[in-house]
Amino acid sequence: MPDARVLSPGGAGTAKKVKLDDAAFGAGFSGPLVHQSVRAEQAARRRGTASTKTRGMVSGGGAKPWRQKGTGRARAGSNRSPIWTGGGTVFGPSPRSYAFKVNRKEQRAALRSALSLHAERSSLAVLDAAAFKAPKTRQALDLLNDWGEPRPTLVVLAEDEANAARSFRNIARVTVLGTEDVGVSDLLGAASLLVSEPALQALSDRAGRKVARQAAERED
Repeated sequence: MPDARVLSPGGAGTAKKVKLDDAAFGAGFSGPLVHQSVRAEQAARRRGTASTKTRGMVSGGGAKPWRQKGTGRARAGSNRSPIWTGGGTVFGPSPRSYAFKVNRKEQRAALRSALSLHAERSSLAVLDAAAFKAPKTRQALDLLNDWGEPRPTLVVLAEDEANAARSFRNIARVTVLGTEDVGVSDLLGAASLLVSEPALQALSDRAGRKVARQAAERED
């Protein structure tokens, strides 16, 4: 069963370790599922607001610019033609959603792969967020420097751990997210992962404990 160090401001408790849920942090890496989940998350974050007008949407174009024959110029039926300046756009972008669906089981499997990768590399630590009695950026920076793991660092906290979140949010190359906002792309984009104990339980529930519970029920 994998484990992780517990980090606390001031260096207290760094020798303590926490056992990680084997179902969530002991899985193998599934490249295809991770790739699919990352694509889905990035596609869902695209705004998709690019918009153009076709020739039927632009103003003008009511009368034929000149008669069909006898002028020596090329025939033209409308000054809103796509080849005219100010004309409509052919096959241009329009507002759309880029999101596509990934099955829930596949999402959980990809999340387990990303979490297990950090556990395997020992780039995961548990933060004692309760030790932050007030927002202290210096304490948070000293904690990261004492830990010694490379950045970028992802810090995952629970909703009621505001003091710890404010302590880490202004540090360069450090991202603070809530447990429900963490995606596979966020985990893979971080070189190190720092999680509070409540957030660790929430991530375990999202990724592995439900799977382990279902497996135990099937065995019974």
